[in-house]
Amino acid sequence: MSGPAIEVDGVTFAYGEREAVRGISFEVAPGEILGFLGPNGAGKSTTIKILTGQLQPGSGAARILGRDVKRDDPAIQAQIGVCFEEKNLYENMTAEENLRFFGSLFGLKHIDTGELLERVGLADRAGTRVSGFSKGMRQRLMVARALVNEPKVLFLDEPTDGLDPVSAKTIRTLIAREAERGAAVLLTTHDMWEADELSDRVAFINEGRIYAIDTPEDLKLRYGKRAVKVRLREDGEVVEHSVPLDASDAGERLKEAVGAAGLLTIHTEEATLENIFIQMTGRGLEG
Repeated sequence: MSGPAIEVDGVTFAYGEREAVRGISFEVAPGEILGFLGPNGAGKSTTIKILTGQLQPGSGAARILGRDVKRDDPAIQAQIGVCFEEKNLYENMTAEENLRFFGSLFGLKHIDTGELLERVGLADRAGTRVSGFSKGMRQRLMVARALVNEPKVLFLDEPTDGLDPVSAKTIRTLIAREAERGAAVLLTTHDMWEADELSDRVAFINEGRIYAIDTPEDLKLRYGKRAVKVRLREDGEVVEHSVPLDASDAGERLKEAVGAAGLLTIHTEEATLENIFIQMTGRGLEG
């Protein structure tokens, strides 16, 4: 399609007196991964629930594939995949039966469950009941289930939460491949490293407001420190020097540092996404 796959324009939502989403606007293009970066309670999950039709926005407009999400629209539901933080799987069914059942809700009769389970590292557990699955295995099955209908729009709410490093890497690779296939991906996370690794752009959201949307690289360049940190051993002690890259003598100082006998390390003082988030909101990503 031409144009954004996800469009959000001035959307608000409140739980009683508490404003959870306060006039946010953003777009996600086909093939793009937008990371929603913020702590618990920032408005990430509420936004996904609005976009998937579970909550009605108080005001503003939201569209998926050009269609208004306020309508109970089967045409939208058929084109989206969702992986929520809550595990709503059928525990008395096997992994394969769960995938076939959810595929039937889309009218799909032929599903390559083996291939899906292989992609999330569960091929050897196809015939195992979900009641015997660990938290991480359930999370991986949730991701597989979100891909049953080869969605054009994919909503992932903390998809690697609770996974060991190897499983998390598998899921990140899978997400990147879905974007390469052309799916628009909205990824909510409080893991700044994951957002940096996966996202084409990130949106900083806190207390229902979006503070910035840009590529991770541009955000780090804009808010980071253009300097190089040099660690040296001098007279038996480790000392650090910061060399501003905009200084007139930066080249000479770096050349001197590289040639120093006591050089230990040299690296840029690039800001992390968490550093930038704290600068903007005064709040860390974990709390």
